[in-house]
Amino acid sequence: MKIILVSALLVLSTWGLAQNDAGPQGPAQKKESHPARNFIGRLSPDFELPTVDGRNLKLSDLRGQVVLINFWATYCGTCKVEMPWFVELQSEYGPQGFQIVGVAMDDASTEDIAKFAKEMNVSYPVLIGNESVAKSYDGVSILPMTFFLDRDGKVIAREFGLQNRRVYVDHIKKALSQGQAVQ
Repeated sequence: MKIILVSALLVLSTWGLAQNDAGPQGPAQKKESHPARNFIGRLSPDFELPTVDGRNLKLSDLRGQVVLINFWATYCGTCKVEMPWFVELQSEYGPQGFQIVGVAMDDASTEDIAKFAKEMNVSYPVLIGNESVAKSYDGVSILPMTFFLDRDGKVIAREFGLQNRRVYVDHIKKALSQGQAVQ
């Protein structure tokens, strides 16, 4: 039993060292080069996805508006916490040129996702996500994952997991205050 425990600890510690090995640049340099960090200030990856009501929505068609893209799933407990906030935020800031887009990233059927969104009183477009879109946003490995886009479609912020409602409001206000896109 001791041999198994020692072997397991050795394997885990070796794996941990391999995961933290950043090579000659050092750990801090490796963290800075992480792809998710490179989204800020760049044009958001474009996509076109079906909505739960059978239409298609292309992200670039929303240029000129401030956009919040929220990747979520029906099984995600923290997603259920923030969805009512997003309904309120869409209502409050929508008239100022703000649009929320929810992207469902689970294996539930379109009908089940639509039913879930209706039960949650979702008032913004709900799209059916796919692996290609997830990859373009660095894998969407944490749910919820939220991106904030300015009126030109550039990412100004992103949040992983559930945040305080105030964090979302601050990002929205910042994006709205940046002015109109040139048409």
